[in-house]
Amino acid sequence: MVREGWLVDPGNFVGDVGLDEVCPPGVDVARYLNYHEDPGGLSLALGRDAIASVQRIAVPLPDTWDGGWVRDAVAALEGVSGTAVPATGEPARIMRPSSARAVLGREPGAFLAGRLPVNLQGQFASAAAFAEEEDPEQWARRTSGLFDLIDDPARVLAALDEQDLREV
Repeated sequence: MVREGWLVDPGNFVGDVGLDEVCPPGVDVARYLNYHEDPGGLSLALGRDAIASVQRIAVPLPDTWDGGWVRDAVAALEGVSGTAVPATGEPARIMRPSSARAVLGREPGAFLAGRLPVNLQGQFASAAAFAEEEDPEQWARRTSGLFDLIDDPARVLAALDEQDLREV
């Protein structure tokens, strides 16, 4: 049973929703205007009995990266110093030192993010951020695989079709 209409975001500052209030007995699903994860989007609060079973797949899916994009990203990152350079002046008080590799590492992820719907770009760019200590090839494969989850949902659905259901 779906609650009629929609609610203003019922979540607290960390996104927790009081299910007993939002989905009282007899209501399985409630729509709400999201202020946190997808500002302006409609989200669902699911009651405790709304999900009968689940499936599990690897995220990202194994071997789903774009080989050409991975090669290009790795080549760009491997040719740049990973030595951290401290910020100078006033920003040095609040900013962690960053390397030229980390700064350059934002560009390939931002490129992929720019190919996504606008409401997903910021979250993807954040998830795809290159960290100082990361291996460039592992980062590039993971980032490309995460992009593929969104860009090719049929592959994700096919992987789910191959998994057994686990009752909740």
